[in-house]
Formats: sequence, structure tokens, C-alpha cells
Amino acid sequence: MDISSAVVALGALAQESRLKVFRLLIRCGAEGMAAGAIAEALQMPHNTLSAHLAILSRAKLVSGRKEGRSIIYAVDLSGTRALLSFLVEDCCRGRPEVCGPLLASALADCCVT
Repeated sequence: MDISSAVVALGALAQESRLKVFRLLIRCGAEGMAAGAIAEALQMPHNTLSAHLAILSRAKLVSGRKEGRSIIYAVDLSGTRALLSFLVEDCCRGRPEVCGPLLASALADCCVT
């Protein structure tokens, strides 16, 4: 990930409603959640949610898939991993043994694909 992509991703998360959407979808895992259910869970108007999902999608933090008449949104694990990797790539002056335990504990309960 380059710096401009990281800025886009961080900017997408730097808004309260979008951060709530992202955190909700993180909890849902790969199964994801229908757009209508997200709107209901977060008590957000559908058109507002749609705009937030578009921003998160352009930032490669979420993706949608069509299932019947619904669009199911889930966290884009590839994009999220790229952002996290970018944020820690210079960690501890190139001494991964120092920050390795930090990353391991942060991702210990995370889903692995």
C-alpha cells in the first residue's frame, strides 16, 4: 500500500458513522451483513449508509456481493491487512522481534483466511 492509499483508507475511517459500520462488519466476519440490516442495526437512513459504504468500498476496506435482491457487505480483509501492514511496516526500527508480540496479541482472535 502506498501513502496516498493509506490516507484514503484512514480518511474513510475518520468519520464516526463509517467507523461504526466498519466495526460492525468486523464483528460479522466473512459472512457479512445485508445493507438493510446494517442500516437497522446502526439506526441510519439507507441513503446515508449507502454513501458511507461507497466511501469504505473505494478505500478497499469493505466489499459487497449480491445475494438475491440484497447486497451483503463484509470487511475487505485484503485491504484491511494492507492498511495494517502499512501502519506497522517501519515498526521498531526494522526489528520485528520487538513489535511481533504486539501484532500477535492484536490479531490473536482475528479471523484468518
